[in-house]
Amino acid sequence: MATVLSISGSPSPTSRTARLLRHLDGRLVREGHAVVPLDVRALPPEALTGADPGHPAISEVASLLGHADGVVIGTPVYKAAYSGLLKSLLDLLPQYALAGKTVLPLATGGTLAHVLAIDYALRPVLSTMGATHITPGWFVLDRDITLTPDGDVSVEPAADGPLTQALGHFTTALDRAAFAPAAAGA
Repeated sequence: MATVLSISGSPSPTSRTARLLRHLDGRLVREGHAVVPLDVRALPPEALTGADPGHPAISEVASLLGHADGVVIGTPVYKAAYSGLLKSLLDLLPQYALAGKTVLPLATGGTLAHVLAIDYALRPVLSTMGATHITPGWFVLDRDITLTPDGDVSVEPAADGPLTQALGHFTTALDRAAFAPAAAGA
């Protein structure tokens, strides 16, 4: 069982991105993983704008990252890039905060014109932060994410299939990473 930190970089309290992540968190839990959800918008504003990487809230996020085996990072796409809120957090974390981590980048947005934001905006940052393995990410159109009456999320089948596949690549990579140290020591 791996521990996964699930980070939503959306500034919106009614975020489709956060809802989608929490939906995927449930899938990961059903597969036996421990999931720690983190909504960046819930962090104190002074922690994100104060340029103090030693702020207790930022130190707590760094600690959560240190204990995680994998990280799912979700962001809405604004102006062809990941959210400024997520950027604020990533800028304050230690240079190699993702070292040794398997990372799944996800993005949501209103148009397919932003589909490459994962590869051209987010993936390079994750790589420079030392992520060991960045699995293929996925972009989901806002219109393909619907809140169900029970508070869960429904994803249109055309988007859910590839999203499930991306999550499968992530969990496979997590499992391999968990097995690798044991095999190396054998």
